[in-house]
Amino acid sequence: MAFTINRRTFIQGAAIAGASAGLPLRARAASALTMQAAWINDAEFSGYFLAMDKGYYSDEGLELTYLSGGPDVIPESTIIAGRADLALTTPDTTIRAISEQGAKFKIIGAQYQKNPIGIVSLKKNPVNTPADLVGKTVAVPPVNTVTVEALLSLNGIDRNAVNIVPYAYDPTPLVRGEIDASLDFTTNVPYTIGLLGEEAQSFLLYDHGVTLFNDTVVVTEETLASRRADLVAWLRASRRGWDENLADPSLYPPQWEDSWFKGTGRSIDNEVFFNTAQKDLIVSGGGIFSMSEEAIEKNLAALQAVGINGTREMFDTTLLEEV
Repeated sequence: MAFTINRRTFIQGAAIAGASAGLPLRARAASALTMQAAWINDAEFSGYFLAMDKGYYSDEGLELTYLSGGPDVIPESTIIAGRADLALTTPDTTIRAISEQGAKFKIIGAQYQKNPIGIVSLKKNPVNTPADLVGKTVAVPPVNTVTVEALLSLNGIDRNAVNIVPYAYDPTPLVRGEIDASLDFTTNVPYTIGLLGEEAQSFLLYDHGVTLFNDTVVVTEETLASRRADLVAWLRASRRGWDENLADPSLYPPQWEDSWFKGTGRSIDNEVFFNTAQKDLIVSGGGIFSMSEEAIEKNLAALQAVGINGTREMFDTTLLEEV
């Protein structure tokens, strides 16, 4: 699942002052910046891979260190511990950390305008809507149980009418008929199901009330205050990478077979499928990472449905005004 101030004039003025003081900005020492990704290297992070390979962060005066994620990585913990300056997170975990634990976080952008998580089933036994879940067995990663409960609540479905069992990110039980559906990334798992000889059917939770961003860009309030210019530079370079990557989703993944995607055990065809499927969930009229007031309100409403109390102040859209 705007109160803005445009500081572009200030940034331009600072650039002029810096250049007049001596060397041009790009000739100065690069600022070291570390980002924590939300998962292992796959097409979900293609825009960043492209921006790193093509030197877009260097163009912005940044020396970027990229940390891949995984099932044992909690992105918010990485920035709290000071191992990263920014992290890609899910809004439910970040806002819960702010509201319930007093974490000093700010969400400054959203990679996915629509969360790619959805209910995946088989076309021969389709689950097309939340209502179709009644009487069915659905595999859900334990960390996402609250998300599915939100889906049911928002659609007036009794929680006891659906049999929720643990899911370990493996569609094999679905293909074998041991379950009726699972909660997973609709951008990726249908490809795996195809390899197993079946055709997938899916729907996004976003389209049925769980209106959440995903891969939200999160920083601490301290980092926001002390490194604002670097964060704007990161947003600008990352947007440039994403725009170029999504212009032709099939172009770049094959180039990363022996670099970013090496050792993942996934095929390049899979990554191209993923990259193509995610395009419409990322692209926005306001530009990559944009967070409209309407979208923020929808996120807060979806979280409120499961008892996570967020506020508009937890989002800072002012950096995007400078990109």
